[in-house]
Formats: sequence, structure tokens, C-alpha cells
Amino acid sequence: MTDNNLQTDCRFCSTVSKANGEDPIGSADPRDQWLLIEMPLPWPRPWSNYSRLQPIEEEIEQLWQEDIDVRLLLIAQERNQSSPHQTRVLHYQRPPQPFARFAKQEFVVLNEQVSALAIALLRQSHALNRFQPYRQDTDGSRELLVCTDGQVDVACARFGYPIYEQLRQDYAAVSGGKLRVWRCSHFWGHQFAPTLIDFPEGRYWGHLEPDVLDLLVYRQGPVSKLRRFYRGWAGLTEIEQIVERELWMQHGWDWLSYRQAGQVLAIDETQDEPDWAEVRLEFTSPDGKVSGAYEARVEVCGQVTTMRNSGVNEPLRKVKQYQVTQLCKVA
Repeated sequence: MTDNNLQTDCRFCSTVSKANGEDPIGSADPRDQWLLIEMPLPWPRPWSNYSRLQPIEEEIEQLWQEDIDVRLLLIAQERNQSSPHQTRVLHYQRPPQPFARFAKQEFVVLNEQVSALAIALLRQSHALNRFQPYRQDTDGSRELLVCTDGQVDVACARFGYPIYEQLRQDYAAVSGGKLRVWRCSHFWGHQFAPTLIDFPEGRYWGHLEPDVLDLLVYRQGPVSKLRRFYRGWAGLTEIEQIVERELWMQHGWDWLSYRQAGQVLAIDETQDEPDWAEVRLEFTSPDGKVSGAYEARVEVCGQVTTMRNSGVNEPLRKVKQYQVTQLCKVA
């Protein structure tokens, strides 16, 4: 069966998820670091077929053993690729809490330098000093990473690519370089395709529709219209993300610039998927004039059936849905 036939014949996991009302909140991936490496398409599997990636993957495995959580992603811009002899590398790192956005570094180096640079970034070692001449002044740019990786699930290619093209043509092209849109390798959550990550904040979005892109990019209009597309902020754990969305709904767009810190005060430990949790979120505005803390209770409010992978015979599975049942400002 060809890829085209597969896309025509199969049930897409994201279509089932959306039709059944699965809430994407709490599905953002809370990592310590993201390493983004620009590679021309198509991306082979396994990635170790790229000689420059093999030592990087080995280093990431070592970091995992040290409880440092890293996500490696490949990125591409179809019409603005770097020189064939050079590679663009972006690195995002979680600052100490409270924070509002991930710390970014970007370099363009010769292909043979990629592994050494990547390892220096992951370790934040003194070896970074020798790469400073290659550092790019893009701290003011916003990066939208759209998953179009159909090798993991066809839904990402089927629904992700049109959203990528619309963002690239209608938004990035007129941004004067302030917004860059990338095709991105898989970062999971394909049942929420089309899905993207918005850096440097690290906010995840899913089940995206063309008519909400204006609101997502320009942030002018009612935040309530984006509620059902919000997967959460990667600066918090999954259960904390549910509370953070409620506070965003209350505070509006200003909330996204607030430095935040989360803490799970108590959680149901009787099962793998808890029925309840109690969460505290502290916040401070960029100028420090507004600050405080909320405590909230999150509880199961029902369940829906969904698909985790696209395919004709993929069985549906039940997943719990959550809501904030108590929310109180305590400071």
C-alpha cells in the first residue's frame, strides 16, 4: 500500500480524538532542554544514519541517566535551507523557576562541527567558547515548530503540512524575520495533529484549525477561543498545566508573559492516572508589580474514547478528562 492510499484508507487518530472531544490540555512535554538541528528532508529512520547525530544521541542517553531530560528534534525550512556545508543548531534550556520562557542559543556551524557544538550546549561546557563566532543574533525571533513527520503517524503529515504552509506564507513571510516557521520531527501527541510548539515560551498547541492562526500568532482577541487548542506550557508538569490554562483564561494575554512556578501539593497515588491532585502556582509580572499565588484542585470529570495511532484496525481506548474544581488566590 502506498503512503497516499494509507492516508486515504485509514482512520486518522487526530480525527477520532477531535470528534470525540478529547481535551489536549496537560499533554505538553516538560523537558529540561530541547536541541533543534536543521537537516534537509527527507529524514531517514533511524537518525543514527546521520553520522553527525550518533554521538549526540549517545550523549543524550547519558544525560537521561543523570536525570536531565533532553528532546532532540530535527527541523527544516523548505525554501530557506542553510548552506549544504553548514548546519543551524538551536538550543532551549529551562531556567530556574519562576520563569516565562526558555533560554535560547542559536549557531550556524560547519557540518563536521555539529556534534561537538551540540554536546557543548547540552553540557553547557567551556567548549562553547570556541563556537561564539558562529552564534546568531536571533534572540528576538519566535519559532513555530509544526510536526509534519508522517513516518511516525500519517496524521502529522496529512494535517500538519497545510498548517505549516499557511503559517509560512501568511505569517512568517511578512514578519521581517521575527517569526520563523519550521517543519519539525515528531514530538508526540499525534492524536492532536496538527500540533505545534511555540518557542521560546514552549507552549504546545493541537487540533489546530486555519481560522485560529490569527489569534495564535497575533494574540489579539478573546483567549477563550484558543482554550480547546491549548496542550499546555512545557514549563510545568502535566497536571499543573491544567491549572495554568484556567489562570490564562482569567488573566488574558498578559498571563503568558508572567514568570511562573508550579508545585503539586498532593496527588492521588492509588492508580497510574490520578483521579485528583492539588496544585499551587506562583506568578510574577515582567515588571514585578503584579505577583501572587493560587491553589487549585484538579479532578476527573469524565472520560472519552480516543485513538493513539492512525490505522484501520486501531482499537479505541478510554482516557480520563480533567477539570479544575476549586481555584483560590492565596497570596
